[in-house]
Amino acid sequence: MEYVTLNNGVKMPMEGFGVFQVPDPKQCEQAVLDAISVGYRLIDTAAAYMNEEAVGAAIKKSGACREDLFITTKLWVSDASYDKAKQAFETSLKKLGLEYLDLYLIHQPMGDYIGAYRAMEELYKEGLIRAIGVCNCYPHVLADICETVEVIPAVNQIELHPFFQQENALALMKEYEVTPEAWGPFAEGKHNIFSHPVLAKIGEKYGKTPAQVALRWNVQRGVVVIPKSTHRERMEQNFNIWDFNLTNEDMAEIAKLDIGHSEIVNHFDPNFVRALHGRFK
Repeated sequence: MEYVTLNNGVKMPMEGFGVFQVPDPKQCEQAVLDAISVGYRLIDTAAAYMNEEAVGAAIKKSGACREDLFITTKLWVSDASYDKAKQAFETSLKKLGLEYLDLYLIHQPMGDYIGAYRAMEELYKEGLIRAIGVCNCYPHVLADICETVEVIPAVNQIELHPFFQQENALALMKEYEVTPEAWGPFAEGKHNIFSHPVLAKIGEKYGKTPAQVALRWNVQRGVVVIPKSTHRERMEQNFNIWDFNLTNEDMAEIAKLDIGHSEIVNHFDPNFVRALHGRFK
């Protein structure tokens, strides 16, 4: 496992385990237990995933040293204000059964997210959060946040995979020393990513699967990845990406796969934005 040092000096694993779309408590708890057993130390959840309690139960049962784990959760749109963010943080912390968070993120830059971020800055200064950051911020939004707040976000978690590579977003993050983190590193299965001929051909050289190549490609770009699976064998495969390196030629071939836009979410669609604001009200 490799680590990245965030802009505040905190070390964060380059690969973690995500629990998006694992709402069943028993399944989520078992998945997190398996992931920790496999070797994952970064666990990524969110209030909107409705599984923080299951994640917390797994952390407790795992017996892993708390200091060795890196636990992330996120603030949802309905709690995007100064006062609500303070309450939402306490709720998440209680559900997770933790005394502090390693990373707390604004899930969507909507509503009064600057007010919410101000609250997160205070929690950070109080030592209740080791690092704070954002998600789903396009370059102009992230730049505005960085020029507005006191504590520069440590992380921006956005959609990053071979078919939506967001090089402009990575360049902006580098400018502000914000670490990129990929949600949906497998493009939610689109473009037949698990059998894609370009990724498969590259993987054959190293005895790796297309999925492993996709993850390795991102981490070689300096991107933290949080793949999800409820199957232990796939967790192990996803974790086994640290014993090979893609060549410049490999990276160039994968670069050609970029279609330049998301096929998963559309933040420019008013109906999508309305849906995000209406959820969990």
